[in-house]
Amino acid sequence: MRVTDREEAARRIEALREAIRRYDYHYYVLDDPLVDDAEYDRCMRELEEWEARWPDLATPDSPTRRVGGQPLDSFSKVIHRRPMLSLANAFGEGDLRDFDRRVRAALPGEEVEYVCELKIDGLAVSLRYENGQFVQGATRGDGVQGEDITQNLRTIRVLPLRLREPVTVEVRGEAYMPRKVFVRVNREREEAGEATFANPRNAAAGSLRQLDPRVAARRGLALWVYAAVLEEEGAGGTAGRLRTHEEVLRWLETLGFPVNPVRRVCRTVDEVMAFLKEGERRRGSLPYDIDGVVIKVNDLRQQERLGATAKSPRWAVAYKFAAEQAETRVLDIEVSVGRTGVVTPTAVLEPVFLAGTTVSRASLHNEDLIREKDVRIGDVVVVQKAGDIIPEIVRVRADLRTGGEKPFAMPRTCPACGSSLVRLEEEVALRCLNPDCPAQIQEGIIHFVSRDAMNIEGLGEMIVAQLYQAGLIRSVADLYDLRREDLLPLERMGEKSVENLLQAIERSKENSLERLIFGLGIRYIGEKASRLLAAHFKTMDRLMAAGRDELLAVPEIGPKMADSLRAYFGQESARRLIERLRERGVNMTYRGEEAVVESPLTGKTVVLTGTLSSMGRKEAQEWVRRLGGRVTGSVSRNTDVVIAGENPGSKLEKAFQLGIRVMDEETFLSIVRQAGF
Repeated sequence: MRVTDREEAARRIEALREAIRRYDYHYYVLDDPLVDDAEYDRCMRELEEWEARWPDLATPDSPTRRVGGQPLDSFSKVIHRRPMLSLANAFGEGDLRDFDRRVRAALPGEEVEYVCELKIDGLAVSLRYENGQFVQGATRGDGVQGEDITQNLRTIRVLPLRLREPVTVEVRGEAYMPRKVFVRVNREREEAGEATFANPRNAAAGSLRQLDPRVAARRGLALWVYAAVLEEEGAGGTAGRLRTHEEVLRWLETLGFPVNPVRRVCRTVDEVMAFLKEGERRRGSLPYDIDGVVIKVNDLRQQERLGATAKSPRWAVAYKFAAEQAETRVLDIEVSVGRTGVVTPTAVLEPVFLAGTTVSRASLHNEDLIREKDVRIGDVVVVQKAGDIIPEIVRVRADLRTGGEKPFAMPRTCPACGSSLVRLEEEVALRCLNPDCPAQIQEGIIHFVSRDAMNIEGLGEMIVAQLYQAGLIRSVADLYDLRREDLLPLERMGEKSVENLLQAIERSKENSLERLIFGLGIRYIGEKASRLLAAHFKTMDRLMAAGRDELLAVPEIGPKMADSLRAYFGQESARRLIERLRERGVNMTYRGEEAVVESPLTGKTVVLTGTLSSMGRKEAQEWVRRLGGRVTGSVSRNTDVVIAGENPGSKLEKAFQLGIRVMDEETFLSIVRQAGF
């Protein structure tokens, strides 16, 4: 029988989908990439091309449909098939032992095990799958009825759109915003003059309740699942044989769900307490927020017999950690001007040790927050870290005031240039609109030379300030006019430092277009948007000439971004800057993947294990690629080098067993530096 073109297309489409699903699972869930970004992007582009050619073969569970659908008018209601009950809380060892006594009293003479899991501080969600396909997602709501947020949940990369088995099941989990993403999102909102999120939980909830799924997609949410509703009609096969909660979690893992590996089966309250203390110690080092530990009876039949009250199951309890807080005094309130002109007040604090670090400053974000919390210079305040990351003032100890505290008022003029500050429509921040403001210029240059932009190593904040104060730079284009004799008189700039800096500036001219776009600091245009724009338009001239509709045709470029680009390139000063950079030899074209440099890793198969203190896993993989190496996820006899950070685990042990060369982080960094990066 002759194979038709359509049959061939269907086979290729399914093969690509399966490959991308596998790549996503390894990258987002296991943190163990199977392929580099270039190969992943190639597969995704090929799948998009096949589906465009054969639109009838496009399916809702395709990886290309992660960000789909138009903005909604409102969320529809969803009735949960089984109520999503809230958990009773335990706030100390006494509460926990009372819970254990109640459980054992209701199960006289029986052995009892508990499963302890980290309590993720996010938004509870319910996920419905039919025949293995994701069909509906909802918020918890009041426990009986939630809101349909299916389109927004589809944007979460770790959420499988198709399971590895064609089961019909409802899964419960927690959507959350990783700490690193939380910092990025708040920085972007602050620069845009928008109100920042108080903590990652609020950020996650706000993202999933966006009527426009494209907004949720840009927020970078993640997910852990922790339960399955095993109804009779869907409990056949493997699910029907599950007897314990731990078995349910392992089964969910086999289906392709992200299940938090930090959990433990305990047989006594003392073992539970040991896990709680361990969890509290690890709290600050985790890449996500937790606010406690959930303790559940492991045996599913015992759970059923214990039952539930109207509000909470009797077989589970949430042990809540106390938020780590400290008291200190506000010594002063300073204001700073960012590269977009936003004026941000910051509290200068008496140094206090909090959640693993010494805190001496806390952002007050804007004038409204200062007024709302009534923060005054001299106040004793309670501080904590929002998301255990960013220091914030929780409240003022007004009862300790002496009368000598001074109310603070935001300046009416820019502290850097004296221009009048304005509050634009719908913004909470004050902003300096003077394009020649020295603070904005310096912050813009610092952004331009940063690692994710033009990556000019050696140009830190202090050097930029010295160059500006010496009258050597007034725009980023001036960097390319710097000479050896300009730099040598500067403090801490010796012969070698000057030589290295001039070489770094010269190398930056060869950067691909996306780095330049990001470095320009155009409002709303982040690193990812810069890559998308560069790959689409290929040259700066084409980007500058693009109309609004052309910009909106680029995937993930929305109206605010398109309008910002048109406004920026519509300025005569921006066009002059681009021309000056061009005249000085700065590349204005997209070069795709960055060139590989010859190094000791060239041609080597490399495995990364453990945590690197100076960079993230993705950044380390990119360095290895640019050094000519190939990153794989597992150690085998074909592995040439293992780069080991802190807490390396079993991959390091296997490397030693196989006699594979092990390289520490400092050795790896020295190779990066020797290659001229």
